[in-house]
Amino acid sequence: MRIEELDVRYVSMPLITPFTTSFGTEVTRPCLIIRLAGEGAEGWGECVAGDGPWYSYETLDTAWSVIKSFIAPAILGKDVSGAADLWRLLARIRGHRMAIAAVEQALWDLQARAAGKSLANVLGGTSGETPSGVSLGIKENPAALVEVVATHVEQGYKRIKLKIAPGRDLPFVAAVRERFPDILLSVDANSAYTLADTKHLRELDAFNLLMIEQPLGEEDIVDHATLQRDLKTAICLDEAICTPDDARNAIALGSCRIINIKPGRVGGLLRSMKIHDICQAAGIPVWCGGMLETNIGRATNVCLTSLPNITLPSDITASARYFHEDIAGPSFVLSKNGTMAVRTTPGIGVEVDHAALARVTKWQETLTPATV
Repeated sequence: MRIEELDVRYVSMPLITPFTTSFGTEVTRPCLIIRLAGEGAEGWGECVAGDGPWYSYETLDTAWSVIKSFIAPAILGKDVSGAADLWRLLARIRGHRMAIAAVEQALWDLQARAAGKSLANVLGGTSGETPSGVSLGIKENPAALVEVVATHVEQGYKRIKLKIAPGRDLPFVAAVRERFPDILLSVDANSAYTLADTKHLRELDAFNLLMIEQPLGEEDIVDHATLQRDLKTAICLDEAICTPDDARNAIALGSCRIINIKPGRVGGLLRSMKIHDICQAAGIPVWCGGMLETNIGRATNVCLTSLPNITLPSDITASARYFHEDIAGPSFVLSKNGTMAVRTTPGIGVEVDHAALARVTKWQETLTPATV
């Protein structure tokens, strides 16, 4: 398919509730929205990088620079047959996976729409629904956290994940587990600890957790292997898994028993599927993490979760959880069974609301073969 146009919009979405992790507190969700057009069809993608280099070295500024200066010139006016072909055209680019993932996502949507197929079908998905978990930010005290957890348990989420950090961990987890002894519960440290905290982290074993997500350094797999041998609770790696080779090496070292796949972090859906397959062959369950996406990114993630080895509840919440008004619909709604339906309509399964998108767009630029 010949790529004729690449459109980039910078949007800023106010969050309904501030979201606090060990990185800090977010009150808005900025992102880049990508539109690819070619041969009478269009597809949409979302860049999950942040304003600053807190979760990743990539930022919205670096992503835009790479897209405009390197990705767009490599693909505009070219015939791109699929994600593998896109990666071939971009082979000279080192890193910048979030920038590539946003464009790759739009390409998958474009080609699925052109073929009249759902993205889940194109990916080889086997499930019509996915169990939903929710990620809850750090609260001011354990009682406030318990209250928020109660709301989400009542809504039917299959797994509750608590963000933790030094000084805001054991009493918070203990309060939630005491109030809800039987729920599927996990914690996410976002690299806030070191091996010196092993004895402290071992106390989390008492709470019958599904997993402890990324307790140590964001690029580490060696120390995680040491820590995993000292813990009964499964470690799940997130930030440390950026490529299929990272997953293969972490499994070989025994660094984790679960892996979280975030398409934006690993470079898109093609690499997500490779990581999925590596984990499936090794008997390592996986799930899809969230990055406070709009319905564009959320829809893509839902399609990914239809793959057979994504067996644990993923961080895919109802659309209304984060934003008063989304930029694409129909919205995702949690079923009575705590699941999210996998869309069967062409592409990612949502249509952009152009009026809503215009209201949150701060700037926009359209690139064509003549302008790059």
